[in-house]
Amino acid sequence: MLRGLDIRNMLIIDRLELEFQPGLNVLTGETGAGKSILLDALGFVLGWRGRAELVRAGADQGEVTAWFDLTADHPAQAVLQDAGFDPSDELLLRRVNTKDGRKTAYVNDRRTSGEILRALSDTLVELHGQHDDRGLLNARGHRALLDDYANAGPELETCKIAWRALSDAKAHVTAAEAKLNEVRAEEDFLRHAMQELDALDPQPGEEQTLDTRRRLMQGAERIREDVSKALKALGNDGADGAMQDASRWLEDVVDQAEGALEQPLAALERAALELSEAQHGVESFLDTLSFNPHELEDAEERLFAIRGLARKHNVQPDDLGEFAQEMRDKLAALDGGADDLKALQQAVQAAQDAFDQAANMLSKKRKLAAAGLDKAMAAELAPLKMERAVFETQIEPAPPSLDGHDHVAFTVATNPGAPAGPLDKIASGGELSRFLLALKVCLTSDTDGLTLIFDEIDRGVGGATADAVGRRLGEIAKTGQVLVVTHSPQVAALGHHHWRVEKRVQENMTTSTVVPLNADERVDEIARMLSGDTITDQARGAARALLAG
Repeated sequence: MLRGLDIRNMLIIDRLELEFQPGLNVLTGETGAGKSILLDALGFVLGWRGRAELVRAGADQGEVTAWFDLTADHPAQAVLQDAGFDPSDELLLRRVNTKDGRKTAYVNDRRTSGEILRALSDTLVELHGQHDDRGLLNARGHRALLDDYANAGPELETCKIAWRALSDAKAHVTAAEAKLNEVRAEEDFLRHAMQELDALDPQPGEEQTLDTRRRLMQGAERIREDVSKALKALGNDGADGAMQDASRWLEDVVDQAEGALEQPLAALERAALELSEAQHGVESFLDTLSFNPHELEDAEERLFAIRGLARKHNVQPDDLGEFAQEMRDKLAALDGGADDLKALQQAVQAAQDAFDQAANMLSKKRKLAAAGLDKAMAAELAPLKMERAVFETQIEPAPPSLDGHDHVAFTVATNPGAPAGPLDKIASGGELSRFLLALKVCLTSDTDGLTLIFDEIDRGVGGATADAVGRRLGEIAKTGQVLVVTHSPQVAALGHHHWRVEKRVQENMTTSTVVPLNADERVDEIARMLSGDTITDQARGAARALLAG
């Protein structure tokens, strides 16, 4: 329950402190006195989005403080706990706005965010006013209102999860189909390319090896002649034979040289070994120069084939093997793509079935809630002198979405036999106010600890109808707290507590204030509402009659 409101330097309010009570709290005053400013200030401290410039002219900053009584099981306790606050039987909200637009919020004197304020406000206050009407009248929001009334949160979440799974499954099918179509479009090229690659079967490094072998074979005849001469020079008729002779001659006299020839003989042995290795190397190389006359032609043909295929596919010759594997992978995807696509399509059907089941469960709950809401509305409209009017929650098929497959619209028929239609198209101004009052009461009936605020809910009605509206507000207020901004004397007279909003001009400064009224002051205020600026004895008598009930 809202216990108090402290406003400092906001718009035309200098300093104002109000203490509210349980029951029906009534605020009256002349047009322009500042009644809407009170609601702007309350909305500001609750984190609602409203006017951009709220700070009173000449002030550095403005601030609003609101305090509420909370029961241990009040829904706000859960919000506080989630935000890291300790449970409390009193909730203090404060929000400061500097003249340059910076806003700072506090909960129980601890700084917090506007988001937490708004989460708390959803559990504390329900406002019905000129701007709020657009929410109730806008059919796009009716489905969400019905879901709240039905407590369909779990079913709605299940439906959303199923819808996202269905969307993902469809996206996977679309991607697989696109990939498969892309591969199919180049299937002929892929299969022809694979035939060429498989037939040639190029190996890593083969192009370099072939190029080296080709150049070697191209210069083989010139090289062979020089290499043969070198081999002959190293053989028995050349260096090898001379070294053998020298070794033999020295060995014959080594014993007579008293050790002087032992080192030269050892060097000759080493040289003989090195010479032998040279001979073998030259002989081996000479063998490589012996090739089939067609071998050069074959090497050139294969080398040119590898280089040509590399140019054709715009890859390096050594990358042809990797490119061939990519072709194989694409063909494998093509060959197995139909089976993969079929599996993905089966997953889509399973996801579709799951979504349909979730949407049907949600739709069933909505229809049950719609019947309950229509019945509750009928009960609410009767005491508002609209017992012949019919309120109907229409549920029709809609394109599937996160929220299921229902379109929800609140419709009314003001007279028996008349066609039903949207609230704002069928109902007159006074009828619309009563429909919205009844709807607001029904939609918030299960919310404990909620302060209901009605801004000119009685506009467009008067006389007995206004009295009926006031009495219904009074009944609601018996089990909770209701704040009403009204221009109707019939409604004002039924209030349990009464304040008058006044505008004052002092030293060329306009300010707005709120004055609590005692019994005699209430008579004069209601008389003013009945007769205007000049309060007559007859108006006071009528006011006393209204107050007497």
